[in-house]
Amino acid sequence: MCRIGAIKSSEYFHPAKTLELMRSQQKGHDNSGFAFVMQDLGGIFEPYKDLPVLSMACTDMGIRIAEDILHQAGFVRLMQWTPDINKTAKNLNICPMPNYVFEVFNYPKMYKYATPEEKEELLLETRLKLREALEDGDNGYVYSFWPDTLMLKEIGNPKDIGTYFNLDKENSDFVSKIITVQCRQNTNYDIVRYAAHPFFLQGYTVLANGENTFYEKNKLFQKNLFKGYIGFESDSQCFLYTLHYVNKILKWPLKYFKHVITPLEYEEILKRDDREILLRIKASLAHLEINGPNTIIGVVPDGTMLVTCDSKKLRPVVIGRDEKTVIVTSEVCGINEVLPNRDTTCDIYPNERETVIIDNNLRIERWKQ
Repeated sequence: MCRIGAIKSSEYFHPAKTLELMRSQQKGHDNSGFAFVMQDLGGIFEPYKDLPVLSMACTDMGIRIAEDILHQAGFVRLMQWTPDINKTAKNLNICPMPNYVFEVFNYPKMYKYATPEEKEELLLETRLKLREALEDGDNGYVYSFWPDTLMLKEIGNPKDIGTYFNLDKENSDFVSKIITVQCRQNTNYDIVRYAAHPFFLQGYTVLANGENTFYEKNKLFQKNLFKGYIGFESDSQCFLYTLHYVNKILKWPLKYFKHVITPLEYEEILKRDDREILLRIKASLAHLEINGPNTIIGVVPDGTMLVTCDSKKLRPVVIGRDEKTVIVTSEVCGINEVLPNRDTTCDIYPNERETVIIDNNLRIERWKQ
């Protein structure tokens, strides 16, 4: 059983907090990996919030391949940040790549007056092209190419990964207001960097604790829905694509995500005022229903965070908070580590028939399905 976590704050904070959050939950992971997504960036990235950030791990050849593709597309690099690698630590359980690239780019000149939709299309097409080019020869991994977003995925012991990247040393340069994190690689399938949670697409982030036994059904349906639905290195990746499809493509309110993945029984639906809508969802999107034990944490492009569980609540999750920070994670001991002085009577344990929403004012809502 995995352990997942998310921190959302009104103030910028360093990824060291996520290591602290997951450290006390170490029995829930197997030292196979550590990955996180930072959104709403501060520090040295704050002046570039509207511009795309490339997050990539690659070989020297991978750098040259990526630079050629980006140059040909007309992107101009404005800023590059390189993590402070700890080269003196010995006997670390980690499989590092030769290079870690985090770069901010200006859009091509021809996109000066482009619409947001046109820019989004360009960024998606470019990321897919980069990924395909780097896969040839195993020259690297492109995790994201999106504004105000930074990703790192690594294989090995989370503590050693933190040591290697000096993530235990807080500073004001490398900070954000939202970080989602998981301390375990994908252990149901091959261990590759793309398979590590969290998963990201066009401003949407999802990570999960559990498994999806309807994976094959979801995958076969999703592969034909949108060109960005690729990879499928993990059964939980389907959760991201469903959230993206419901909210981004279909433009439905977030409350319908829960009705798509864990629809109510027919007898329950028929008793509701919104039964016509729910029946149509159940009939048309049956292939996006999920099964199996899982807890899902998601973030949508406007920064709203959501938490929901399977229809039987077979995986743990708890939400704790203080005045400036909301934390979602698998075990309460993690929140105790980061927010020891909070009012524990306000902790929330989401049930199987609700979606919990945390907005950008840190207001928490509980939506009953």
